[in-house]
This record gives sequence, structure tokens and C-alpha cells, in this order.
Amino acid sequence: MPSARTVFSFPNPVNEKAARAVAGQVLVTAVLTLVLSLTVSQAWLWLTAALSLGFLARVLTGPTLSPFGQLATRVLAQHLGAPKPVAGPPKRFAQAMGFAMTAAGTALLATGHPLGTQILLAMLIVASGLESIAAYCLGCKMFAIGMRVGLIPESVCVECANVPAHFRARADAAAHSV
Repeated sequence: MPSARTVFSFPNPVNEKAARAVAGQVLVTAVLTLVLSLTVSQAWLWLTAALSLGFLARVLTGPTLSPFGQLATRVLAQHLGAPKPVAGPPKRFAQAMGFAMTAAGTALLATGHPLGTQILLAMLIVASGLESIAAYCLGCKMFAIGMRVGLIPESVCVECANVPAHFRARADAAAHSV
């Protein structure tokens, strides 16, 4: 039985291909939610709450309690080639940004402002599309800016200062130990 500490942890490093696979699932869900809300019924916007819970699960536990995270790490990423390790804290920050957007969208919907929810979904579509299609993580870029201006202390992600070299060395060491 896993301990609470094991469950409530976030991987570091993260396989970028798994992160992109999660972003792809978010992209598809957000697009369907937005399109169905515009064409069928605004009731479909309540899927934003499910997206929010998924983001919260990933912020708190990485892929452990997230259906999208489990599908991405156990199935999808394995079909995308060799893992590409990247720093975990920026990816966790990006998940927190997704949670903030979808929680705000859910709150707007609950208070009778579906247009606000649709606008936030459109923003989420842009962010998840950039991540899943182009490997450009807006949340990670915001994390880097936060570190650069001193809002995020270096102790949160010491290796973020030299991510490529740090993780290349870790990947090389792992390859030689097999």
C-alpha cells in the first residue's frame, strides 16, 4: 500500500512526452466541451469541472490519481519514443495554472456566466495545443519568468537553471547503468 507521501508527490524529472500526451487529452476534451457548449447546450460546460478535478489531481499527485496522467504514462508516452526528461516543478506549475483556469471557469459557470467559462476554455485550448503539438509550455515559461524575477525561489527547482545539461547527465547515467 503506497504511503501518503508517495501518493502526494510530483515526479522530477517528468517525461515530456507523457506531459504532452496529457496536454493532448486536455486539448481534445476542452475543444469538445467548447464546441458542444456552442452547438448543443451550455450544459456541456460542466465538463470544465471534470477538467478542473483532473488538474487538481495532477498538481497534488502527478499522474498517480489522474486518469489522463495514467493513460499518458502507461500507454500513450510509450508509443511516442524514448522518454525525454524535463524538470518537474515547471510542469507542476503549469498544471496549477490549468487548475486555476478551469476552477475559475467552473465558478463562472456556477454563478451564471457561461461566456466567461467559454473564454477560459478557449485560453486553455491555446495553452494545451501549444504544449501537445509544439512542446511549448506556457506555464513552464511563466515559471521561468517567476524564477528570474525572484517570485519563485531557486530552491524550488535548483536544476531548472541548467535543465538540459542536468537531465542529459542523469539520462546518460541511467543508460549506462542498464
